Amino acid sequence: MSSELADAIKALVQDRGISEELVVKTIEDFLYAAYKRKFGTADNAVVRFSEDGNDVALFARKSIVEDIYDPVAEISLEEALELNDECEIGDELLIEINIKEFDRVAVQTAKQKAKQTLREIQKDTLYSEFQEKVGEMIIGYYQRERNGNIFVDLGKIEGILPKRYQSPREIYRPNDRIKALIYEVNKTPSGLQIVLSRTHTDFVKRIFDLEVPEVYDQIVEIFKIVREPGYRTKLAVYSNRDDVDPVGACVGMKGVRIQAIVRELEGEKIDILKYENDPREFVKNALSPAEVKQVVIVDEAKRQAIAIVDESQLSLAIGKQGLNVRLANRLTDWNIDVKTEAQFEEMDISIESKRAVEALFRDYEEEEEIIRISELPGLPEHIINILYEDGIELIETLVSLTDEELAKFENLSEEDIKKIKSIILENVDIIEEESEDTEEAEEEPEEEYFECPECGNAISVDMTQCPNCGVGLSFEIEEEE
Repeated sequence: MSSELADAIKALVQDRGISEELVVKTIEDFLYAAYKRKFGTADNAVVRFSEDGNDVALFARKSIVEDIYDPVAEISLEEALELNDECEIGDELLIEINIKEFDRVAVQTAKQKAKQTLREIQKDTLYSEFQEKVGEMIIGYYQRERNGNIFVDLGKIEGILPKRYQSPREIYRPNDRIKALIYEVNKTPSGLQIVLSRTHTDFVKRIFDLEVPEVYDQIVEIFKIVREPGYRTKLAVYSNRDDVDPVGACVGMKGVRIQAIVRELEGEKIDILKYENDPREFVKNALSPAEVKQVVIVDEAKRQAIAIVDESQLSLAIGKQGLNVRLANRLTDWNIDVKTEAQFEEMDISIESKRAVEALFRDYEEEEEIIRISELPGLPEHIINILYEDGIELIETLVSLTDEELAKFENLSEEDIKKIKSIILENVDIIEEESEDTEEAEEEPEEEYFECPECGNAISVDMTQCPNCGVGLSFEIEEEE
């Protein structure tokens, strides 16, 4: 039994990854179970392994007595002397049991118990090992396919790559090398189940860890990844160091890094873009490879935005079957509507949003003179509506009104009037026509206006208190020498 036992222990240790101590314990349990099946108890059974671990023996510990009452635990002096001529009454003797003498039922029962024990040990050992590797990359080989599910040889155990976790671009053949993410580890009645995936975003993350040292070292970090497996992946990255370009690091010299990642994903398109804290810039980047002229926030609370593009960029920004804008929505967590300038002008959105985009476009176009009150930056919409109802639409008309005339509007409060005056002062250049008698005009000093240091409201030198916030005012006028 020695060579067979040694070979069996080595096989269990090497092939199944079970520790030698657990294998020895299982063999002991097997022998105890067989002994108990034959003799009804295992209390006096003793299992001993040789020092080199290559052999094992089963003994029955029996007390030497004159009269035998329990043949399982006792032996007569005459029988004991045949085994050892130095023994006496009261001594204990270890008598080796020949396992081959056990009946078939006893051996079969012990074998079943041992197999079950080994199976549980192996399951627990492998479960602990692979549970620690969930979310990590593993390499295996195509074993077989059943109902679209691929079984992968992982060495110690077989993994399963379900059909729903396979990219539609990929085709596998027997013995193909498969790199996948360990997604789940489950205990089932039939054994341990290692579920693999090649479609989850963490799979892409692990590939970048392998191909881009800056990502692995966390110099460049991935903010978020969104993916339509087999078609397109978008990921936003940022750098923890000012001297490292996050997008350039991921692309690599002459694109070698991104090319290796694309090959691993079987040609899936990958958009790498820079993460920005400003949602407008982030939305603009997220719609790459399309060029976005401007992004308008329609409703910040509902996270709705409009991306304005040239006609030539519209189809590229939306993408085939809306894939590009759909992934951009998921990446930014904003609901993005892509429009051309002409389409945006036709949209029925609030005056404030229109005014915001017009102000933004003025940064890119030649500044034009504004003539309507709706074009005044910062003028509340309810004031605009009140003035419109009374026929005041032009800035020129509004400027010509005195405070007394404005006070006659029923729905305008004192604060509304102050707001109007303040906005006019900040945004409108009033050019007065020169009088015929220029000498008299020069003699009349012009009234100077200043800004309140507390609220920014328009004030003059004759004021001792700000009419808007009430703060006390004091002016120091330097006399000209």
